[in-house]
Amino acid sequence: PVTDGSRELHSLCAQLEFLLQFDLKEKRSFFGQRKDYWDFLCQGLARCRQEHEGVHFVTSLDKLKTPVGRGRAFLRYCLVHRQLAESLQLCLLDPESLCEWYYARSPFLSPKRRAEILGSLYELDCVTFHLAL
Repeated sequence: PVTDGSRELHSLCAQLEFLLQFDLKEKRSFFGQRKDYWDFLCQGLARCRQEHEGVHFVTSLDKLKTPVGRGRAFLRYCLVHRQLAESLQLCLLDPESLCEWYYARSPFLSPKRRAEILGSLYELDCVTFHLAL
């Protein structure tokens, strides 16, 4: 199993975060706080499901104060529960939402690249992750 001490884990998480932040449009909340990929994921999952367990878990953690911290915790939760590919796929279903959140260079706006990314993430479902949540 992959644990918190794994170099590969840190590289994977950094790449995932880079991918989710790449060409992300700058948006601000009502109170002026910059939105991040966490907000994109929450919006996308809210459209598709009643409530995602990972979103509920992350929002219940009082120590997490920033969207980036919440996003990182969500990625870890999804890796442990083998839900990363499915969760991201649900967020990528709506082309209008993608254009609202990402500029044209984002790989999520290319159907071919999007399929490649999701295919790779679905392969991670067979990897066991033992991470501190």
